[in-house]
Amino acid sequence: MNNNKFYELNKYLHTLGEQGICLAFSGGIDSALLLVLCKNLNITAVTFQSPLQTEEEIDFTADFCKKYNVSQKIITLNPLEDDKIVLNPKDRCYYCKRLLFERIKDFAAGMKLTNIIDGTNFDDLNAYRPGLKALQELGILSPFALFKITKEEIRSYAKSLGLEIFNKPSTPCLATRFPYDTRLDLDSIERVKKSEKYLKGIGFTENRVRHHGNIARIEIRPENFTEFLQHSREINAKFKHLGFTYVTLDIEGLRSGSMDL
Repeated sequence: MNNNKFYELNKYLHTLGEQGICLAFSGGIDSALLLVLCKNLNITAVTFQSPLQTEEEIDFTADFCKKYNVSQKIITLNPLEDDKIVLNPKDRCYYCKRLLFERIKDFAAGMKLTNIIDGTNFDDLNAYRPGLKALQELGILSPFALFKITKEEIRSYAKSLGLEIFNKPSTPCLATRFPYDTRLDLDSIERVKKSEKYLKGIGFTENRVRHHGNIARIEIRPENFTEFLQHSREINAKFKHLGFTYVTLDIEGLRSGSMDL
C-alpha cells in the first residue's frame, strides 16, 4: 500500500470540502472509505433506493452514515421506468448512471455542494464500465481513480483504519444478473433478490444468481462447492419454489462481470 497516495488524497478531499462534497454512497467499501475520510468535512451522502438494490444494502448505508455522523439523503427512483434501461442493452450502465447522477447534481445544487464524488477506483478504469462515460460527461469526480488507488489498496487502507468492513464483498446492481438485451422486469429481479438472500441465509455469503429465463446459474466460491452439493436438494426445491425450472452451479465459481464475456 502506497501511503503517499492516501496522504495526497486526504489533502485533495479537504480542498473539495471547502466548497462542499456530495458523495454517491452505495454502501460498498470504496464509497464507504470515502465517507469515513470525509466525515469531518462539509459532506452529504446520497443513496438511491430502487428495485435494483436490496433493502439490506439501503439499511446498511443508513446505519453507516449514522455511525459516522454523516448526513444522508435517500432518493427513491425506479430506473425500470426508462426504456433505455429496461431493455438492458450492453451500455445499460451508461443510461443508469446518467439518470442517477443527474438527480445527484440537482440535489447537490440545491444544497450548494459544489463537488460530487464517487467511489470509482483505478481498477475500474481497466474493466468494462460504460457508466464511466456518464460520470465524465456530468463532471463527477472519482478521487480513487485520480490518485491511481486500486481496490486492494482501498481494502488495505480501510483495514489500517480499523474499518470492520474492509473486506466487504462487492454488491453490484441487480441488473448485472441478467444477460444483455434481456428485458428487465420486477418479478425476475425479485426472484433474484430472494434467491441470493436465501443462499446467504444458509451460509453462502458471497454468491450471484444469474438469471437465464427459467434457468438459475449460481456462482459461489469454488471452496464452497462441496458444502453446496450437500445442500443441493433443499436448494433445488427452494429455487423451484421461487419460479426457476432448472437450477445449475457454475463450476467456474464466483467472478465479477461474468455477463460481460
